[in-house]
Amino acid sequence: MKSMKHSIRIRFTLIFIGLMAAALIGLFIINRFFLERFYLSEKVKDLEQAYVQVDALLMFGREQGVDITQEFKEAEEQGRLGKSSEREETPMVKLIRELNEGSNISIAIMDSFNGTIISFERKGDFLSERFLRNILGKDNRPGDIVSQTENYTIQKIFEPRVRSHYLECWGFFSDNGTGFIMSMPIASIRESAALSNRFLAYVGLAVMAGGSILIYFTTQKITSPILSLTTISERMSNLDFEARYAGEATDEIGVLGHSMNTLSSCLKDAIGELKTANLQLQRDIEEKIQIDEMRKEFIANVSHELKTPIALIQGYAEGLSEGMAEDKESRDYYCEVIVDEAQKMNRMVKQLLTLSALESGKDVVVMERFDIAELIRGLLASVHILTEQAGVETVFVQEGPCYVWADEFKIEEVVTNYLSNALNHVHPGGEIQVSLRQQQGRIRVGVFNTGSPIPQEDLPNLWTKFYKVDKARTRAYGGSGIGLSIVKAIMHSHQQPFGVENREDGVEFWFMLEMA
Repeated sequence: MKSMKHSIRIRFTLIFIGLMAAALIGLFIINRFFLERFYLSEKVKDLEQAYVQVDALLMFGREQGVDITQEFKEAEEQGRLGKSSEREETPMVKLIRELNEGSNISIAIMDSFNGTIISFERKGDFLSERFLRNILGKDNRPGDIVSQTENYTIQKIFEPRVRSHYLECWGFFSDNGTGFIMSMPIASIRESAALSNRFLAYVGLAVMAGGSILIYFTTQKITSPILSLTTISERMSNLDFEARYAGEATDEIGVLGHSMNTLSSCLKDAIGELKTANLQLQRDIEEKIQIDEMRKEFIANVSHELKTPIALIQGYAEGLSEGMAEDKESRDYYCEVIVDEAQKMNRMVKQLLTLSALESGKDVVVMERFDIAELIRGLLASVHILTEQAGVETVFVQEGPCYVWADEFKIEEVVTNYLSNALNHVHPGGEIQVSLRQQQGRIRVGVFNTGSPIPQEDLPNLWTKFYKVDKARTRAYGGSGIGLSIVKAIMHSHQQPFGVENREDGVEFWFMLEMA
């Protein structure tokens, strides 16, 4: 496996660190530039909401003829303000208490009748003083105005006595007669933001370190299957299709692994088919080459075989035309040679046509049941005159019938070629024996002739077209070297064995047929 320059585990870890760092930097920037504004705006909203609530109750009391300021004064005198005595609280007193307890808002109201200021906070003097300074415009420490309407002003101030910042809302309620001041302490947001950023830095670094380690090791569950798939793909590239993904996960990697298994099986089958087709193609090419060579050899052999008879026919025909045969005896001899050579050519052409039909498969084998003994006796009778002229004795001992399954016409051709071959090679005064023997459910037909044995190195070539052991003798009796090739083709079409054997006193050609 090739070494990886950029591991996915490392890349995932670096991505996590980058995201965490970006998140921390983003939080630092937000805290530094936006937290204070957000905090201040929320506190301003609290003051504005408090104003709306108190103003609504005040105006409702006016409509009902209730003096709210007098109610506050009585409550102040009884010491109920700022205490959770819900049983004796009026709605306004309850609201002021809830604002103080919930939002840390202190409030003071100016009595519209006598101008006295009623404070609902222990630091009442402070609020009264701040109210008078704001109303009379005597504040030598004006704050930063945050929000302002027709009825009230909200500003941010710093009180040196307590060294704290406050938000103040002062002005008049909707009756334009009742003044008020509301105060809310606010923390130093800058210090809080700096402290928060420092805390986030510590926590972020710890989370970043722990998360990086966790991701580095947990990503092994992702990278291990990927590495396994990489190994499988490399083995597949080397035409090794036995490797299989063994994971059982159903996620994307599992689906990919099972798809690679399917691909491996398909490629294995495809390559197997391709190899088979390639072998077949090679055999077809070799067969084509062989056929081409056989065609060339066939043409050369036919040309050679026909050359001599054509030359003889041409020579004797020219002699006749030129008057070289003056007497009748000479002319008869010339004509006899021409006819004999023409007959040889005709016989060879017929044999070639027969052989071509057999080898091409166009000549269909017609299987039938017939008596092979009767066929042999008929053929021996037809060649009886020739055997008598040659002084050759024929022997065939078979009294009863012997039935076989074969193409009778083609088997007759085989026996005829064997008998013709034996008659041409038997010694004068010799013997030709035809035998039938039962052997392993078949009938073995043998044709033996006394005479000289065939050289051992020539035996395998006897069945080759135009092959001749003794060319001079073959030429003498007009043989073409095709007869045994026809025998070979016929026996192959029957899918039955055949052959030749040298014996002590001669040669035997044989073939076998299925017994009926």
